[in-house]
Amino acid sequence: MAAPAGAPGAGALRVSVISPEQTVFEGEADSVVAPAWTGELGILRGHAPLMALLGEGTLRIRRGGGTEIFRVSGGFLQVLNDVVTVLSERAEAA
Repeated sequence: MAAPAGAPGAGALRVSVISPEQTVFEGEADSVVAPAWTGELGILRGHAPLMALLGEGTLRIRRGGGTEIFRVSGGFLQVLNDVVTVLSERAEAA
């Protein structure tokens, strides 16, 4: 469920990027662009529930004025109630 207006985190996605070894990123974001199996997938707040297979490529997490970049390879991405969970076979900061 989305955060009520005015609540901490209102207007932000909650994002987790997890590899078998560690949680690579956990925090809030304005948008996420992920390398899905069939092409890039963009996610903003309010996105419909989704499960996608990840391909290999660059995962971009935009927060404020900056972008955090990760290399991912294989795995899954889930979007549900403004929570984006990336479970990747390999994920590392680029």
